[in-house]
Amino acid sequence: MESIPFFIASILLALISTPISGFPNLPPNITAGVWQPFKQFAGCHPGQQVDGLAGLKQYFHRFGYIPAPSSNFSDNFDDALESAIKTYQSNFNLNVTGTLDNSTVQQIVRPRCGVADIINGTSSMNSGKALSTLHTVAHYTFFPGSPQWPSSKTELTYAFSTTNQLFDSQVLSRVFTRAFARWSAVVPLTFTETSFYFGADLKIGFFSGDHGDGEPFDGVLGTLAHSFSPTDGRFHLDAAENWVAEGDVSSSEIDLESVAVHEIGHLLGLGHTSVEDAIMFPSISSGTKKVELVTDDILGIQLLYGSNPNYNGSATNSTPSSQERDMNDGRAVGPGLQWCAGVGFSLAVSVLLL
Repeated sequence: MESIPFFIASILLALISTPISGFPNLPPNITAGVWQPFKQFAGCHPGQQVDGLAGLKQYFHRFGYIPAPSSNFSDNFDDALESAIKTYQSNFNLNVTGTLDNSTVQQIVRPRCGVADIINGTSSMNSGKALSTLHTVAHYTFFPGSPQWPSSKTELTYAFSTTNQLFDSQVLSRVFTRAFARWSAVVPLTFTETSFYFGADLKIGFFSGDHGDGEPFDGVLGTLAHSFSPTDGRFHLDAAENWVAEGDVSSSEIDLESVAVHEIGHLLGLGHTSVEDAIMFPSISSGTKKVELVTDDILGIQLLYGSNPNYNGSATNSTPSSQERDMNDGRAVGPGLQWCAGVGFSLAVSVLLL
């Protein structure tokens, strides 16, 4: 019996010496995205009636693929669902089958932006624009009417809401300074942080659930954020996500800067694109860092605002400064992840002590 306390002490010492960020597995209810139940529909095809398909129709309705009122949805795999799936498959460069094949379902359950792919019934994500001089095709899109900030407004201010502020203000400033710089490098716009939230052109904040704008958030790994077209200026992030502001991103976390760069594109007037490497592609997997503008992003935004006189014709520089490298030696994470890691630690100790 005397060896048991020593055994337990050894386990505790090993756990305590492990960094919090070293826990690879969080509880299933934390890591599983809200759309994971849709995986059960893999293999479904037109003509079937399957319990829960009404929820999938709600998903497609939310992102513009089914315009019918959400209260009328059934569990029938009908023509409306088949049409929605075909358009979705085209927009996301999948085989257009109209059935819920595995690759389609895997794309559906990925975390994504809350801005609809189709607005007012018009889908243009995959309507290629021939660019003969570049021997390529662009797929950038704009909001209906191509709204943009007026030409007289070349400096936009931004501020952070103090509601649900998950990060230190200096951390947020660093992340968003880098994110805005991606866009100002290619267009003649500048972005300046201000402390006056209600007077800022761009208002950024973390919110939970139904937060009063008609676009409620849905929890972990569902819709990550949404922004409104010019000149509204609102930019909302889901406070429920396991956000990481600096440092490496694990498989259960969402990189804040990556999402910020995408949503700023919406604030400036860009819609979604079918170019998967582009910033304005609608979805991003957890554990991914994606902050570089590509040709599709740059061509679209420059069509709205023109080119920055100092832009040299290449994508924005991704090499971090020495200051950024120093900052990235540590990790800045939202409270959600810190809590989850703590739960993982407690559960591990409890199980081992039983």
